[in-house]
Amino acid sequence: MKKLLLSLVAVAGLVYSANAQTEKGKVILGGNVGFNSTKVEGAAKSDFNFSVVPSVGYFVSNNFAIGTGVGYTYDKQVSAKNLNQAFKVAPFGRYYIGLSDQFKFFGQLSVPLAFGNNKVVDAQGNVGDKYATTTSIGVNIAPGFAFFPTKRIGIEVSVNGLGYENYQVKNEVTGAKATSNSFGLEADTFAPKLGVQFHF
Repeated sequence: MKKLLLSLVAVAGLVYSANAQTEKGKVILGGNVGFNSTKVEGAAKSDFNFSVVPSVGYFVSNNFAIGTGVGYTYDKQVSAKNLNQAFKVAPFGRYYIGLSDQFKFFGQLSVPLAFGNNKVVDAQGNVGDKYATTTSIGVNIAPGFAFFPTKRIGIEVSVNGLGYENYQVKNEVTGAKATSNSFGLEADTFAPKLGVQFHF
């Protein structure tokens, strides 16, 4: 009887350690940082792009987390004579399905929002006056896999998945608006996203 009881405790401990990262009440921290610089031949300055969007989530039930990312993007395109700066908010919901003790599949639904402005950039890279405001609202469904080498770290591989974006530019001088809608499926297994999430 004693051996049976010890065996049950050991199995329960394994199950607990396998689900400890995604159980109710846990917190997940992560986000993304991006940087890119491109020099167009003949241009005096390079195009430059930078973004940082840290995120936090809370497991409201076992394997299901809700949260948001909040951040900033800076996209200076000297070749296009434009600078876009935007404040970003990206609420999300994420659900995990355990495949093994340390390996889980997840699906994430996010609603990325960005509110910014456009400024004139001259050929030398100098920034001028604001001429337009921008608004972007999207929906994205992305699948991925998470590997948990420890209880607190999840290494993730995901693809962009299915997405929709409504992008609007309003000219501050003329009041004219230009709107574009894009919808697409991107599941490029040759260019996946790699990330790390911290679980507490």
